[in-house]
Amino acid sequence: MDIAVRRDERSVEGKWLIADRDLNEREGLKWLLKTSSIPVTDITLAADFQEFILTFERVCPDIVLLELDMIRKEEWSTFRDLMHIYDPILLLTSAEATFERARLAIEMQALDLMIKPFSTTKVKTAFQKASRKMGRNAPSITRTEIYKDLSYEALFIPQTSDIENFHMAAFQSESIRMVSSLHSFLNDYPFNDLHGSFVLTDMVILLFKEKCQNSTEQCQKAMRKWEEEFSDPLGIVVYSDQYSTKTLNEKYLEVRKMLDFTYYKGYRQVVEFKYSLDWEHVDPFLAPPEQRDWVDMLNALDIENIKKWLYDEFLQLKEPYPDPGLVRIRLTSILAQIRRFMKTYQLNEDPIYEKEYRTIFNSILYDTVLYRTVQNLILFIQKIFDGAELMAQSLKQDPIERGISFMESNFSNSSLRLEAVAHYVDRNPSYFSHLLITKMGSSFTELLTRIRLKEAKRLLIETRKPVKEIAILVGYQNANYFSRMFREAFDMSPREFRMQKMNRG
Repeated sequence: MDIAVRRDERSVEGKWLIADRDLNEREGLKWLLKTSSIPVTDITLAADFQEFILTFERVCPDIVLLELDMIRKEEWSTFRDLMHIYDPILLLTSAEATFERARLAIEMQALDLMIKPFSTTKVKTAFQKASRKMGRNAPSITRTEIYKDLSYEALFIPQTSDIENFHMAAFQSESIRMVSSLHSFLNDYPFNDLHGSFVLTDMVILLFKEKCQNSTEQCQKAMRKWEEEFSDPLGIVVYSDQYSTKTLNEKYLEVRKMLDFTYYKGYRQVVEFKYSLDWEHVDPFLAPPEQRDWVDMLNALDIENIKKWLYDEFLQLKEPYPDPGLVRIRLTSILAQIRRFMKTYQLNEDPIYEKEYRTIFNSILYDTVLYRTVQNLILFIQKIFDGAELMAQSLKQDPIERGISFMESNFSNSSLRLEAVAHYVDRNPSYFSHLLITKMGSSFTELLTRIRLKEAKRLLIETRKPVKEIAILVGYQNANYFSRMFREAFDMSPREFRMQKMNRG
């Protein structure tokens, strides 16, 4: 059964859904809307995210006014998918005036982001803006499809039980721009025992009837046909356990997570879901010895050992795989070492190298296949090595930058002295000390202490290591002396700092 939800072309009246955890905020926003000159047919309220989802499916509002802070991290994909599917006019509010909140608002193409506490004038202006946009968007819009009493709600909201034990297949194109074409293709493809399909922002979900015995084979054939016509690789996960008691929502969450296998194995394959995917934890940051290895390899322009390091680290992985998010962070940790190397040779001042750097940074964050990211990184390193050799020949190296890079890679060595750093940059210790004070405004000891305490703060926040062990890791053999230096710098002990961060978190 297809249901089309349409707006009246002759009217700009609309249905509003206001979602905020604060009762006073909800009622205040509702009162402002009702007392304004904006034509409204219905105003519905929601006090939390689950109520928002259920109300949204029931009401199908034209305009949504939602508090961003009520959405937990694990609920974000649900919210994003619903907004892209139904495409309401979106107004967002938040108590956090941060770049992250602004980024999320931009990602969702929100009409406005209002930071609390907001003024009456600001709210009314946002209301008028939304009302005008609704008038411009008045032509009818088909919102969604419902198959035999199953809607998108069954995918996104936990249910007690399902009417039928459907087999599920998730199709994901490597290019998100192809999702609409993929949905049309799959709707036209002659599947047997197909119950229905759901298009999301980044994939298409198919439901096969319980009696279907060959859903995997059908998906394989469909993939080959798709690639013949569009030359676009697909990744497919099929959940066909006929004895499964899991709901559609549980199956959807499992196959969505399983699709992340493409990051390690690439596309052009169909994977049958056989077990819940658990990621292996890895340290996303380079340890001090690894940092030293990278400094040495970069300074030696040793591309062969860099290749071997990257291949061994990232392209020899076996199940259980590490969380792709942690792998991306680890790659950015490597890129930070490369960035320091670029600054040493002033390559960051060259727009060509700077553009290449931003390209590889985006590859690390967004590329869908790990192998491609690693290859791009190796090619980038080869290019900056060529640039470094040219800069070295023109004697434009910065001894201060090289010295600080050396200190940042060797701060854990408790015997690190000015003489060792000066020798590394081929300068007289007294002259190098003078350069530090002149250009950085700090002595060697002050800079080294700053580097060590910065790393100590990170370890106190991100690990549960005891203070004594952290002191040794950052280059202090005496834990009492470390604590005294920490207190002098931050007016609190390491333990007090950790407790303060834990309480705030």
